[in-house]
Parts: sequence; structure tokens; C-alpha cells
Amino acid sequence: MGKSPDRIIFHIDVNSAYLSWEAVHRLQHGSELDIRKIPSVIGGDPVERRGIVLAKSIPAKKYNIKTGETLYSAMQKCPKLAVFPPRYDLYVRCSTAMHKILKEYSPKIQRFSIDEFFIDYTNMEKHFGNPIEGANIIKNRIHKELGFTVNIGISSNKLLSKMASDFSKPNKVHTLFPNQIPDKLWPLPVEDLFMVGKATAQKLHKIGINTIGDLAKYNPKSLEKHLKSHGILIWNFANGIEDSPVLDSPSNIKSIGNSSTIPFDVEDKNTAHMILLALVETVCMRLRNEHHRAGVVSISLKTNEFISYSRQKKLNCHTDSTNFIYETAISLFDETWKGEPLRHMGVRLSDLCSSEAVQLSIFEPEEWLKQKQLDSVIDKIRIKYGTDKIMRAVFLNSGIKPLLGGVSEEDYPVMSSII
Repeated sequence: MGKSPDRIIFHIDVNSAYLSWEAVHRLQHGSELDIRKIPSVIGGDPVERRGIVLAKSIPAKKYNIKTGETLYSAMQKCPKLAVFPPRYDLYVRCSTAMHKILKEYSPKIQRFSIDEFFIDYTNMEKHFGNPIEGANIIKNRIHKELGFTVNIGISSNKLLSKMASDFSKPNKVHTLFPNQIPDKLWPLPVEDLFMVGKATAQKLHKIGINTIGDLAKYNPKSLEKHLKSHGILIWNFANGIEDSPVLDSPSNIKSIGNSSTIPFDVEDKNTAHMILLALVETVCMRLRNEHHRAGVVSISLKTNEFISYSRQKKLNCHTDSTNFIYETAISLFDETWKGEPLRHMGVRLSDLCSSEAVQLSIFEPEEWLKQKQLDSVIDKIRIKYGTDKIMRAVFLNSGIKPLLGGVSEEDYPVMSSII
């Protein structure tokens, strides 16, 4: 490894997170089948064959099933594919358990997404060994205590550690220090570089850039002419240049959202209200899990002709109450909906503040404490026994799931975390 750099950064990435977490949960609750060992995916609705693949098992890869493709397409490739719907409450518990372990190895930990963390391991060698030893201790402990595997990338900055963690999987530790860039990074396809999407890759191919090494050696001024400031950014990344700190704040989430595409046209107010309630139930569980309260409630609607509109309202006081937020959401809906058939609905909570210190408002309803206790009990039951173990009576025989939606990429702003 040569001389130790000034900083040591780890990137911890759960292998096939959603699917691994579902597999471990099932094994811990009596299942004899490890779904990681059969063609299986997490995503969408297995009955309606609606939605996209969020995670896949290694056996599923043999059928050329890809993350992000439609569930219908995946099941065409593998008719016996086992499909499991996403369960956000489970992901939160697994992510939180991993975060608890990581906190023992550094005072600076940054959540990058629900299944990824950065650790500043600088000056931790005297406590846990050199970086490779420390990373293996963390990796093996997560596997032993939590049952799932992770990859850990090690470098002198966040970008290179993230790239390293994406090398061969699963359950591996990799290094990518600046002196290793020519051998380990530059031979990779340019599409593998963080912040190079499909559209950018196509533009790079047109000017003869096919590998990360090609990009690193390209004239940056010429690159800027083709891709403007983004060209300079990815040129820096190709050369391993990145110096953002590991942000050890408890949460950088500015808003929490939840939405769902509906498999039928919503044409009446009662059905729309039930869907909003199912969305609010999920998003409020997440809000309370993050120890936040919201000051603004927003709803978004999309018609069956793909016309979108939204509306938001600032609350008199911050809250994490499911009932209070639902009341605001339906009020916004009734003011906004023009009667068109709807195919997509969403709820987003913003203007977040910590729920650690609560200041009651004279405008807050008297039953605030009762609602808070009720929400807490319901959350505990769902977390311990499953989200389907307690539901509101309105959903009985309705055909609508009592909790809708799940994890939104908007809630984990990846780019702003590293650049």
C-alpha cells in the first residue's frame, strides 16, 4: 500500500441490500429457504406484475435480469422467478442495526443511502489495526451479528473508496489508493465511473473515450467544450480527485417523500383518500424513525394522461402525527383535484426539524399526546411483527394495501453527498 495517506475513508455497501435483508429476515423467522440462492428479486407487486426490479439474487443474474427493468420483463425471462415486494420498515431496521455497529469504529459516519455508509477511519489504526484489518473486522462482524454481507472500499477519499467497494462481490474488501488508479481504475469502462450516466457515456464514446483511463488522459479544456462543467467534474473523478469530508451529522435529509403508481384509474374521492392514507402511513413511519417532525405537507397527482400538478401547505406547528398529516393531505387533495382519472399519487414532508425537543403550540390539537402515543404503539407492532399485522378498518376488503410506497431515491441525495 506504500506510505499511508493523510486520510483513510471506508465505503460500506450492502450486497444486494433489499434482497439480502429480506432473506435474512425470513431465515430468522423460520424459513428454510435462502432466497439469495434461488432466482429471486425484490420489487413491485408479484400478483399484478407491476413495478421494477429493485434488487436481484446472484442466480437471477444468469437470466440476464437487471436492476431497474420492469417486473413483467424479468418474469418473461424467468417464469419461475420468486418476487417479493419491498418492505421499507425492514430496510430501516437493518440499516439502523448496521449503523449502530459502525459507530463503534469511528466518530465520523455518513449515511450515503439506506444501504451505504462512509466512515472516516483516519487515526483509528491504533484502536482496530491497519485499514485492511479494520475493514475486515467490520465486514465479518456485520456478517456474524446481522446475517448479511457487505463490500468495503478503502481509499484516501470518498470517491475512490466508493469505486473500490464496487469491485468484485460479495463480502470483499478492496483498496483503491491514488497509486493504484492506473492499474485498478483506468482499465474499467467509462460507464463504471461515478456520475457518468448513459447519456454522458454516449457523448464520451463519440469523441473516442471508452475507458476511465481515456477520460483521465483527455484534454480537460476540450472536454469542457463538449460537456461544460460536468466534463471537468468527471475528468477530476477519473483522476481520483475529490476531497469532500465525511459528514457526521445524524441526518442530511431535507424532505421525506412517498408515492405510488396505481394499477387502475382512481375516479372517486373515497378511493383517492384511502390511497393518500396508505401513503401517509408509510411516510410518517419513516418520519418518526428519522426522529423528525414536518412543517410542510405536499401532495402530487398525475392523471392517466400524464398531466401532473401539486400543492403544498405550511402547518401551524411541526408534527409527526399520521392523523394530522393525513388530514392536511386530504384537505390539499380536495382543493386540488379536478376530477380527472388519476394513476399516480404522492405525499412529501419537508421543513423538517428534530423531534428530540418538542415545543407544543397553542394551535396544536389537545389530543396531540394521545396521537403520539398511538403512533408509537402502532410503529412498534409493525416493526416487530410486520406491517400487515395492524391496519385501519377502512382498508378491509377494499383491495388497497394499508401501506403504500417505500424508498425514494430523492430522500438520499447521492450527488450532494460527495461533490
